[in-house]
Amino acid sequence: MHSALEVADVFRDGASQFESRYGRSHSREQQKVFRAITRCRTAELGGQVQFCHDCGHQRIQYHSCRNRHCPKCQAMARAAWVDQRETELLPVPYFHVVFTLPQQLGPLALQNKRVVYAILFRAAALTLQELARDPKHLGANVGILMVLHTWGQNLMHHPHVHSVVTGGGISSDGSRWVPCRQTRAGKPFFIDVKILSRVFRGKFIDLLKKAFVAGELEFFGQLTEFAERPAFEQLLNSAVTKDWIVYAKRPFGGPEQVLRYLARYTHRVAISNRRLLELKDGRIRFQYKDYANGQKSRSMTLCSSEFTRRFLMHTLPSRFVRIRYFGFLANRFRKQRLDECRSLIGVLPVPVSDADGTIGGSDQQEATSNCPKCGCGRILILELPSPHALRRPHFLTARRQTSTVGRSPPHL
Repeated sequence: MHSALEVADVFRDGASQFESRYGRSHSREQQKVFRAITRCRTAELGGQVQFCHDCGHQRIQYHSCRNRHCPKCQAMARAAWVDQRETELLPVPYFHVVFTLPQQLGPLALQNKRVVYAILFRAAALTLQELARDPKHLGANVGILMVLHTWGQNLMHHPHVHSVVTGGGISSDGSRWVPCRQTRAGKPFFIDVKILSRVFRGKFIDLLKKAFVAGELEFFGQLTEFAERPAFEQLLNSAVTKDWIVYAKRPFGGPEQVLRYLARYTHRVAISNRRLLELKDGRIRFQYKDYANGQKSRSMTLCSSEFTRRFLMHTLPSRFVRIRYFGFLANRFRKQRLDECRSLIGVLPVPVSDADGTIGGSDQQEATSNCPKCGCGRILILELPSPHALRRPHFLTARRQTSTVGRSPPHL
C-alpha cells in the first residue's frame, strides 16, 4: 500500500496553473467534477459529529461528494450494484468482448461525447446481437452488459466498451436455451474476433454518417475542416483502412469470476488513488501498466495541471448512462426474460431478498450502537452544515431577496 495520496491532492496542487492554462476551455461538467473531488469528505461538504454522551469520545465524519468520477465515492455504489447483479447471473459461461475506437476518430469523439459514445454502445450491441442471432454462429438472443471506459493507463483518451455476453441464449421461437459452441479442446467459443471487428466497423461508420447528415455532430478548433462533407468522408476513409481492434478475452470460468470482473470494472474511474506514488514540486508520479511491453508495471511523471487536464478529459456528459444492457438483459423485460432463461436451463429461480437495498445501512447501525471507546455509552449524532450552505443562499431565496430591495434580510 502506498501513502494516502489522493487525486484531490493533485487537483489542489495544480489548481492555479490549470486555471490559467485551461480555465476557459473546460466545460461546466468538468468544473463540477473538479469541485466535487476537491471537496469530497472535507468540511466543505459538511458532515456529522458522532459523540458518546457518557465518556465524551467523539469522531467527525465528513460527507462524500457522491460524484461518479470521484475515486473515493465508488466503493459503496459498486458494492450495492454488484449485489443486485449477483441475482441476475445464470449458470452458463460468459464472454468478455472489448470494442475500441480507432485513433483517427478519437478527437471527434472527444468533441461530441454524448453522440459518439452513444453510437459506440449501439454499434457494439447491434454487432453482438446480429451475429449471435445468425444460425452460423449461435442462432439465439443473448444477454449483454456493457461498460464504457474512455481512458488508457496513461490517462490519455482511449474510448472503448467492455462487454459481458452470455455464452448462449434464447432460441428465436423462445422454446429452448441454445448453449454456446465449443472448440475442439472443449472450451466455450463465441464468435471470431475478425468477424466482430468488421461488422462493428461497418455499423459504427454507418451510424456516424447518419449523425453527420442529421447535423448532430459539432466541429471546433482543428476539427473545423471536417464540418464539410468531403473532408468528413476523407476522415472516415482514413479510419477504415485497417481492421478495428476488437478482442475477446478468455471466457469467464463461472458466475463468481463475472462478479469479480464487474466489481473491478463497472464503477472504475480514470485512475484510482492507489496508483498515485509521489507528489513533489508540482509533479505527480503514478503507476501504470505498459501493455505494449508485456503489461509491465512502470511509473509516469506529469505536472499536476497536466494530470488534472487528462483526468477531466474523461468527464462524461450530464446524465449519460455508462452501464447499459441489451438483449434479454435490457431493462424493460429483464426479470421476465431471466425467469424464462432459468426455466429453459432448468435451474430454480433466485429467491427475493428481504433487504431493502438501501445504501448506508452501516451508518444507521453505527448511529445507534455503543461507544467504541467505553463500550457502554450510546453514540449520538450532530449534523455539521456545510460552510457553503451558511454563506450561500438557495437560488430561490436569492430571487426573493433581489425582488424585495429595501426590506431587512431574513434571519439566518
